[in-house]
Amino acid sequence: MSVQFPIAELPDYATAELGRKLFAGNSDFLKGVVAMDGLPPADRMEVCFAGRSNVGKSTLINALTGRKALARASNTPGRTQEINYFTLLDEHYLVDLPGYGFANAPVPVVAKWQRLLKAYLQGRATLRRVFLLIDARHGPKDVDEEIMVLLGSSAVTFQVVLTKCDKLKKPELDKIIEKTRATLTKFPAAYPEIVLTSSNKGEGLDVLRTIIATME
Repeated sequence: MSVQFPIAELPDYATAELGRKLFAGNSDFLKGVVAMDGLPPADRMEVCFAGRSNVGKSTLINALTGRKALARASNTPGRTQEINYFTLLDEHYLVDLPGYGFANAPVPVVAKWQRLLKAYLQGRATLRRVFLLIDARHGPKDVDEEIMVLLGSSAVTFQVVLTKCDKLKKPELDKIIEKTRATLTKFPAAYPEIVLTSSNKGEGLDVLRTIIATME
């Protein structure tokens, strides 16, 4: 019996090379967007990264691209309320969505962010997949499930990426993986593989690069 939501594995060398070459090229910060009319032209495939505040989105983007300060981690509301666009060669946009679940932000700020997020998810035809980052130390929380509901209602495929996996011993990580699988069974929009990563140790980065490079 096959496991539902198996762990994504590194493919063969030739396929993995596609991911390495894509991310070895130029990657640059393009712009921060605060309204739909500020989005860049929808002229290439894009993937976006979503997750709770402090889940490690900026760190992961930096690790994937090999650029230590490409994506800047910040707790300041002005920075975190933007949809940040990065170019990856001339072929892809990497999109860093604002961290959700920020308890200290004013209610109107949160409401504005939620409206922008919904408009972006429903109105961006070139968006191929959302990588939903979840801290492996905690597993999926209620606020993650709320985002999964929003992604499902927006008809956007999302794939869970567990971050900071190096912080857990194998038995603890196995429990979180099972908890994550149980959560994902409720969401038809969930892509049927989970990616395990550690930005600090470099684990899972080649897998994620290859997924992005081979996406159609």
